[in-house]
Amino acid sequence: MKHVFSKHYWGDKDISLLVGQILRTGVVIASSILVLGGILYLIVHGQETVPNYSDFVGEENANTTITGIITGAFSRNVPQVIQLGVLLLICTPIVRVIGSLFGFVIEKDKLYIIITLIVLAVIIGSILSGVKG
Repeated sequence: MKHVFSKHYWGDKDISLLVGQILRTGVVIASSILVLGGILYLIVHGQETVPNYSDFVGEENANTTITGIITGAFSRNVPQVIQLGVLLLICTPIVRVIGSLFGFVIEKDKLYIIITLIVLAVIIGSILSGVKG
């Protein structure tokens, strides 16, 4: 019997197909949420007058924090639904890199494990460096 996390169970092609499927699924889900949010936004706010853009008004925390976006989206707040789609679109390549890392660990390819960990560290460092304190 083959073990799921063994090199003999997963071939190079299987891992490539899995990583490709992760990307496709993430983009389709994120795009669907964005289109749904856009349609809802037009239904709710389509007849409003154009706002005055001469005065800058910053975003509230509901649109700038992950918890605010998720709770707002599940509360059916339209801007947070759109933000959730953008957040999922940003997370898709990160999940792809993590999937590649698992594939390289299964293959025991040390060079690509190190390279993938560096890429993941750069992505996470970039995200965390932009977090408001």
